[in-house]
Amino acid sequence: MRDICLVWPVIIVCLLMGCDSFESPPSISHGQHVAMAMDEIADEQAVPGGRIVLGSIGEPSNLIPPLASDGASHELAEYLYVALLRYNKNIELEPWAARSYEVLDGGQRLRFTLRDDIRWFDGQPLTTEDVEFTYKLMIDPETPTAYAENFKAIKSFNLIDKYTFEVTYDRPFARALLTWASLILPKHVLEKENLLDTPYSRNPMGAGPYRLKEWEPGRRIVLEANEDYFEGRPNIDTVVYRFIPDTTTMFMELKSGNLDMMNLSPQQYLYQTKGPLWEQGFAKYTYLSFSYAYLGYNLQRPLFADVRVRRAIAHAIDKEEIVKGVLLGQGQSTIGPYKPGTWVYNTSIRDYVHDPERARALLAQAGWKDRDGDGWLDKDGHAFRFTILTNQGNNLRIKAATIIQYRLKQIGIDVRIRTVEWATFIKEFVDKGRFDALILGWNILQDPDIYNVWHSSKAVPGGLNFVGYKNKELDALLDKGRRLMDPRERKPVYDRIQEILHRDQPYCFLYVPMSLPIVQKRFRGIEPAPAGITYNFNDWWIPKTLQLTR
Repeated sequence: MRDICLVWPVIIVCLLMGCDSFESPPSISHGQHVAMAMDEIADEQAVPGGRIVLGSIGEPSNLIPPLASDGASHELAEYLYVALLRYNKNIELEPWAARSYEVLDGGQRLRFTLRDDIRWFDGQPLTTEDVEFTYKLMIDPETPTAYAENFKAIKSFNLIDKYTFEVTYDRPFARALLTWASLILPKHVLEKENLLDTPYSRNPMGAGPYRLKEWEPGRRIVLEANEDYFEGRPNIDTVVYRFIPDTTTMFMELKSGNLDMMNLSPQQYLYQTKGPLWEQGFAKYTYLSFSYAYLGYNLQRPLFADVRVRRAIAHAIDKEEIVKGVLLGQGQSTIGPYKPGTWVYNTSIRDYVHDPERARALLAQAGWKDRDGDGWLDKDGHAFRFTILTNQGNNLRIKAATIIQYRLKQIGIDVRIRTVEWATFIKEFVDKGRFDALILGWNILQDPDIYNVWHSSKAVPGGLNFVGYKNKELDALLDKGRRLMDPRERKPVYDRIQEILHRDQPYCFLYVPMSLPIVQKRFRGIEPAPAGITYNFNDWWIPKTLQLTR
């Protein structure tokens, strides 16, 4: 899951403490039922039917994808809509709604041919007019979206016929193909709608593998298989998303048999899902996620305007302590916005070492000293005090904030922690810049372009550069990097981008966690790959003897 999305097509943060008492596994009858059935179905072919119940900390805000920046909305939308391209199991772009595509004129012209068998939920055909409508909507300055930049790079959009179109660029654009992994919107129902006040934001007209059946606010969303889906109806009849704003409660629901799948915390993965009955009834997976967690500063607050303050905080925080104490070793500390081990990650950067004395010295240089002997740093009569904001229900983030609070107290900084319900957290605090600092996360894209988060033009209300970071050299590099096609030419550009972010510390990049999904073993067809386990969700199936419908 994603927390906030960088593109259309989530991160979780544990307190240094002893392990919770081990919890008992699921009921014997449930575990035995699954285990005894497995041998009987080993050679059975995929069959349709049944349901899967998933948990979501947050409720979607809007199911018109470009208008939402929260992970819950985008995760649901990818069941409901389609795009021209998508990522396959090896994280390579492949045709989806497109039958084929060509890269012409050295990358300055793209030609797409759509499939002619795709229908919207109401039976109307999906055509190039829908793609053109989506493009025009994205570049319209009246559309309140954070994802317009890729589309604005297009010089011209030309309809050739009902199922063929071309786009041209004034120069090569590295994200040209990735642009068309964005979800397509239906012209015939949205062109006359006020997107800020339309029933389609909660009752979407899509063309994807599932359609919305029911939305009970504050409780659940129910999706049903689209019988007319062009790739063939998905095997599982019903997908239920239950809104459970607390990961501990979510785990109890999994344990009780009321959920079929969730992402485990490290504590749950290592200690609370051990034993024969867990092993008989569930399958666990682990892989380094394409996501990172960070402590971000509101740079509009005078408290964080001095880079020496931000570097001092980086020296005060012990990232390895967080990885070991919060993630129980299930992750890696990081220095920037990319996944360790990938070609773009800058391995030459040496992180700020945990050094409280160095932190105090930097703060003193910035004018922060304990002048009244009360144990807290002060300057101009004001104590160094701020609040870390994060979302409710994410115990790992809260615990990470507690560790950071402890470390900053040791150098004289008074930190408070506040948690807010997810939708309110995004709409009223993040989007409006009403925070001192926050713990949050981003997904890591396959393409290294991070223009939407770090370019100065995105430091606007509702923009993804909500910390307000502006740097002219970085802007120029971001502009340059997205125009280069060869990874060998792009590598030094993005190395320098990481060096600037590391130097300026608008975020204290914390860690890349392991993804730790657990799934009931009654689900078949799961094939782990570099892309994770849900890339082929439509192919998952449930043996008849294990199908549940309620």
